[in-house]
Amino acid sequence: MADLCVRAPAKINLHLEVLGLRPDGFHELAMVMQSIDLADRLWLRPSADGQISLRCDRPELPTDGTNLIVRAAELLRARSGLVELGAELVLEKRIPIGAGLAGGSSNGAAALVGLNALWGLGFRAEALHAMAAELGSDMPFCLEGGTQFCFGRGERLESLELQAPLKLALLLVKHPQVSVSTPWAYGRCQVLRGDFYLQEEGEFEQRRQALRQGSLSQALVRGLVQGTPLPPLRNDLQAVVEAEVESVRQGLALLRQVQPLVEQPLTVAMSGSGPSLFALFSSLERAQAAHAALAYELEQGGFGAWCCSFSSRGVSLGG
Repeated sequence: MADLCVRAPAKINLHLEVLGLRPDGFHELAMVMQSIDLADRLWLRPSADGQISLRCDRPELPTDGTNLIVRAAELLRARSGLVELGAELVLEKRIPIGAGLAGGSSNGAAALVGLNALWGLGFRAEALHAMAAELGSDMPFCLEGGTQFCFGRGERLESLELQAPLKLALLLVKHPQVSVSTPWAYGRCQVLRGDFYLQEEGEFEQRRQALRQGSLSQALVRGLVQGTPLPPLRNDLQAVVEAEVESVRQGLALLRQVQPLVEQPLTVAMSGSGPSLFALFSSLERAQAAHAALAYELEQGGFGAWCCSFSSRGVSLGG
């Protein structure tokens, strides 16, 4: 049906530290992001009428110029100088919407990669990353994927030099009727934690270096030995959101109670600004066992649930 398909995976945060405010009004962050194999698919075909159109199998998702797919397509076309280029795009949505999993950013990154190939533009990775950074803070990571340090407002990437790909898996849960505004979460964080914000670039760099050399980074780089606990994950937005969003409190409590039922999760945490929550396990089979053990409680609480594995790549051609 289509000429090209691009796979657009979700991400979770293994570390999210709010360092302070930047001159541009964004927050300065120190993060570790990880791709997972829960993914949308973006189908693309050229259009002879010079129009960019988007359809989606989720009717509640806007498909106009506010969608990052359309914005990415328009930016790529503008940078090419070929105003006659057009495309028909169809999004198969599997990543939950408004979930703190960078689904929209990954879709936008998929549009950059897919249309660069479909239109034969030949933009190099550096140029695509620069365009991605203009469009969204998470989008450069979504292009690259895997396991990355993400600094600045999230657009500055540094790879963790892993000795082997991470084989971890997770049980991911989200209430389908609940979403959390990212600007709201950061605004509340500023109100509650602003007195602790750092001010200077030198202070920011000290925290970046502490993350690079910290116990979480070292555990990820070495690879987790069976039975070895994972260091606690830090998400400065979790306490803010957990205090004010009931479904986040309920979901975290459910995931934490899985310990007596199956293997103890390596950790339980919220991703990004929420409201998606996850429990990490040493294998997909253990994540699936946890899902089975909690299935009734999750259903009664109205939660959607997915068992996913870590992935070593970002958006990719071929679906």
